Amino acid sequence: MRRSDGAPVRVLVVDDEPDLTEVLSAALADEGWDVRTAADGTSAVAEGRRFRPDAVVLDWMLPDTDGLQVLRDLRGELEHVCVLFLTARDAVEDRIAGITAGGDDYVTKPFSLEEVLARLRGLLRRAGMAREPGGDDRLVVGDLVMDEEAREVSRAGTVVELSRTEFELLRYLMRNPRRVLSKGQILDRVWSYDFGGRAHVVELYISYLRKKIDAGRPPMIHTVRGVGYVLKPGPA
Repeated sequence: MRRSDGAPVRVLVVDDEPDLTEVLSAALADEGWDVRTAADGTSAVAEGRRFRPDAVVLDWMLPDTDGLQVLRDLRGELEHVCVLFLTARDAVEDRIAGITAGGDDYVTKPFSLEEVLARLRGLLRRAGMAREPGGDDRLVVGDLVMDEEAREVSRAGTVVELSRTEFELLRYLMRNPRRVLSKGQILDRVWSYDFGGRAHVVELYISYLRKKIDAGRPPMIHTVRGVGYVLKPGPA
């Protein structure tokens, strides 16, 4: 995904947890996006004025203020910026407060990186600030099709029902077709950033996907022994 003028999407990540900021920044940079960070509200507003981001990933609680005040200040400078709240606060009233203050979406901690990326892509598309190569909202690998907006998957025209985690795992595989992904890479992108899980959960969910995607069809999900997994079209 790139800006409408062809330049990289600009994203400002605002959070006072260094590990989280590092992980998020790396994932966004992997998308080819231009990323800047800030650890408090004052520096976030200053960086926003300099950097002019297309989107802001904004922590609700910051050392010197709260995300709502930062959002108000940023909106005064950047009227059309997309703002995704990232917070441990998940009460309904908190969600309402964030959206009422002008936030565009809301993700609670812990989160999967793929979910954050998908939310940002959706916000930018809907705002008309960025576009996918080819202008198509779908991911297509062989006869496997994923509509990210509708959260629908089909293979050879047959709808495949997936759980939320299965969907995020398949989305990551489909965004990296023919690329061998290690279990560590998959854990980092699909499971929560502080999950601390083990590789066996990847093996388990790969087996779930195979039963739904590959059952009775030419296999698309392949194991590269000692390395990881790769998704590629089956033979015609």
